Amino acid sequence: MQLRSDFNIGAVSPTQWNTLSGSEFPFSEHAFLAALEESSCVGEESGWQPCHLTLWDNQKLQGGLCLYEKNNSYGEYIFDWGWAKAYERHGLNYYPKLVSAIPFTPATGPKLLVHPDTDKENVRKKLLEGALVSMRERLCTSLHFLFITAEELPAFTAMGFLIRHSFQFHWKNNNYRDFADFLTTLKGKRRKEILRERRQIEQQRINVEVLEGEAILPEHIQQMFLFYLSTTDKKWGQSYLSADFFQRLYATMRKRMVLILAYAEGECVAGTINFKKGDCLYGRYWGCNRNYRSLHFELCYYQPLEYAIRHGINLFEAGAQGEHKIQRGFLPELTYSAHWLEHPGFRNSVAKFLEDEKQAISRGIEEFIPHSPYRETVLLPVEDERS
Repeated sequence: MQLRSDFNIGAVSPTQWNTLSGSEFPFSEHAFLAALEESSCVGEESGWQPCHLTLWDNQKLQGGLCLYEKNNSYGEYIFDWGWAKAYERHGLNYYPKLVSAIPFTPATGPKLLVHPDTDKENVRKKLLEGALVSMRERLCTSLHFLFITAEELPAFTAMGFLIRHSFQFHWKNNNYRDFADFLTTLKGKRRKEILRERRQIEQQRINVEVLEGEAILPEHIQQMFLFYLSTTDKKWGQSYLSADFFQRLYATMRKRMVLILAYAEGECVAGTINFKKGDCLYGRYWGCNRNYRSLHFELCYYQPLEYAIRHGINLFEAGAQGEHKIQRGFLPELTYSAHWLEHPGFRNSVAKFLEDEKQAISRGIEEFIPHSPYRETVLLPVEDERS
């Protein structure tokens, strides 16, 4: 088998790339990665320089790894700014570094993509070995894999990577018949609060439309980009994604999209784009052009939950952060990342930091449990013993 470094995802055909196991995660699909690159949302100027790794047996693709050389830590959602400052205090450079992640996308999914008909463990090992070689050839200080799956953990621990724990709030479908059935599982106070928030939508005479696939039109995507732009400018002062990126997603991935739009007096005033694949739904882009009571909750949480229940979708990930989600049926779930730091002194220091952080994360999750909205006792997320 032979490793190859590719400076854009277009070096691999969509058919070959999408046969890899792990590309069932929508953001690992060739079309999503290509939209980021071809719209210049990732590239040298953004600080995400593609240097993907692929593993070949003659002309047959055996494995793939999205990899980026980075000179900053923007758009990652697993924060290592403190590590960079520690390097700087000691007169060392933290950048450039290598990162395996889906840019600007804090969602858990496979990073070590393997053809289903090959030796999975062997291919994963070769991909990780190749990534370490690439890190050293590029004179990078470190190698990071963000939002990896629990199933991938053994491959990283066997190679000596440091595992970092974090958490997000996810919603799970317990075979609910409908949204009303879901509400019956909640404590009375939380159930009444959700019903009150949904009534506010009616009282403001807001109508909601759910579109998917071919029902989504170019003008819907144009409007969604304007919503996204307005929200990101207000919240962060800059936007990572462009109108070109949204148009490319529309052209190549609208079969994965669930678009939820809100109308007031006939005008589209807010919207959210979700992506579906398999038994998962992912909330990604939200925006509005004016403030309405509870509209964010309706479009980003309640409407996607209703959609998931109607379509038998088991998991809804609504994005990073947001402790307010727990009041609306989302519970904390562990997430994982894997890190390799070349400097032995800093590696040891970070290893101790990660162990302390792991304990703090565990305590933090325990503190959320009394605030669960569910009537039945909630079980803590079980830490994967492989981590």
